[in-house]
Amino acid sequence: MSLARMIARMAPLLAPLFALGAIAQGIAGTWKEPTGSVIQIDSCGHDLCARLIAISKAAPTDVDINNPDPTKRTTPLCGLLIGRGFQPTDTDHAEGGFLYDPKSGKTYRGSMKADGDRLELRGYVGVKLFGRTETWQRTTQPSPPCGTAR
Repeated sequence: MSLARMIARMAPLLAPLFALGAIAQGIAGTWKEPTGSVIQIDSCGHDLCARLIAISKAAPTDVDINNPDPTKRTTPLCGLLIGRGFQPTDTDHAEGGFLYDPKSGKTYRGSMKADGDRLELRGYVGVKLFGRTETWQRTTQPSPPCGTAR
């Protein structure tokens, strides 16, 4: 039997497994943070990174005005890398990264934990115990590339 024919015969049996994989995406994907901005989490080499892909209408500005580096205060928020260096420990957990908060201009150590359509980001300075957790929701709504989130 040819390989093509064998794959064709097995396709109906494998379809549910592919569907399950599409649902159980883990950390990678598109997420909406509480104020409405949209973030894409994807691999960056061996790490995971997070990039703003749509800015909330509630955002006071569309540039990085709170950046501690004055030369970067005119950088557009849309497309900005706000998470970097996260090491996946499994599909639902990543540790050891850094989160940049454009609202404050501060960078924190961070961890991520996916639970279905919820993503918990923990940002902290020094010890994880002394941090704050923010919950994002998975979104499948298309956002205009580097546009305003609805």
